[in-house]
Amino acid sequence: MNINSLKEQIRKLKLHTLTVYFAARDPDMPMFVRLLAITVAAYAFSPIDLIPDFIPVIGYLDDLVIIPLGLALVIRFTPPKVIESARLKAGQATNKPVSYIAASIFIIIWFFVVWIFMGWLFDLYNA
Repeated sequence: MNINSLKEQIRKLKLHTLTVYFAARDPDMPMFVRLLAITVAAYAFSPIDLIPDFIPVIGYLDDLVIIPLGLALVIRFTPPKVIESARLKAGQATNKPVSYIAASIFIIIWFFVVWIFMGWLFDLYNA
């Protein structure tokens, strides 16, 4: 398996995860499947795992099994019309341009807010 095929597989997994996320937001989605879709998308995008990644083999195995299995279950139980609509939205979302300048501005704003909050906590603690 070369690096290009690995990148393609990662891109497809991201697209499927976005599809499940957009499907979960559709009002025609059954409630149980919606909850499953939200759980799978949250687990896929979350930095917290059931088994930490630093544990050899097993750490990555849970990501390689749980996420694709959850995506397959959600897609299997979702109405076809909802899946098609969600795939279109996911395709449009992945084709949008990324603005690194805007991301940098938001990161600076968040650091500034945290700095002010920490200063407030420090003043509160020392008062």
